[in-house]
Amino acid sequence: MFERHRARLLAVAYRMLGRTGDAEDVVQDAWLRWSLTDVAGVADPEAYLVRIATRLAIDRLRSAQARHESYVGPWLPEPMLTSRDVAEDVALADSVSTALLLVLEALSPIERAVFVLREAFGYPYGEIAQIVGRTEATARQTARHAREHVEARHTRYNTDQATRAVVTERFLDAATGGDLRALMSVLAPDVELVSDGGGLAPAPRRAIHGLELVARALATFAGRMPPEPSVELVSLNGGPGIVIRSGQAPVVAITLHLVDGLVKTIHLVSNPEKLTGLRQG
Repeated sequence: MFERHRARLLAVAYRMLGRTGDAEDVVQDAWLRWSLTDVAGVADPEAYLVRIATRLAIDRLRSAQARHESYVGPWLPEPMLTSRDVAEDVALADSVSTALLLVLEALSPIERAVFVLREAFGYPYGEIAQIVGRTEATARQTARHAREHVEARHTRYNTDQATRAVVTERFLDAATGGDLRALMSVLAPDVELVSDGGGLAPAPRRAIHGLELVARALATFAGRMPPEPSVELVSLNGGPGIVIRSGQAPVVAITLHLVDGLVKTIHLVSNPEKLTGLRQG
């Protein structure tokens, strides 16, 4: 019975935590609690398990906030491989977008839980209230505050997957070919490059802004490819993405966010601890 709901638990935990490893740990801890439960007395296993996983994720979020304060350089969510089904569902794809997950970092753990359960999974407020241990009125109020926060800070990027795929390929060709002019042609004038190396891989300690600075930073990066490099176009966080490997090991994951058909934001993750979920085999 637990296996029937594993995918849902992992989906909830990842959207709350932004790290696949932490999400998997939450699911494992939920399994341990489930294994000690008299399941015959559980009327609604899914609701019961989601409540356990959500509360475990809330606890992890509270401890993670302190870790983020001492993090070296910009913090980005851990890239996650996603299926074509996710990419074709606009709402579902947006719910795992690194851009949205980054905005959710500013919410309190309870606000994030309520937002995820309501906006990504459509749980009714009464059930959300039981999951997070609040009244239904409080759950509604929390959801409204969280939604207002997200809408005020979340840039509405292009969601057309065909356009995103074409631009991602053009970006990749220009960057790997060292064609600075072609690279600049796909970037917005106010493009931003955010790199997450976590102090464990070379990466700018601050976001880079502006067409020329970002283009030159990318050209420099492309000139420092790892040994035995290979480049793969994949579906990352609900949309087209790029994974660069050295042999079999992933060393960089890149997701592009578009506005009006041009790259507005680039998220580049090189922290090796955040790339383990992209390993082949």
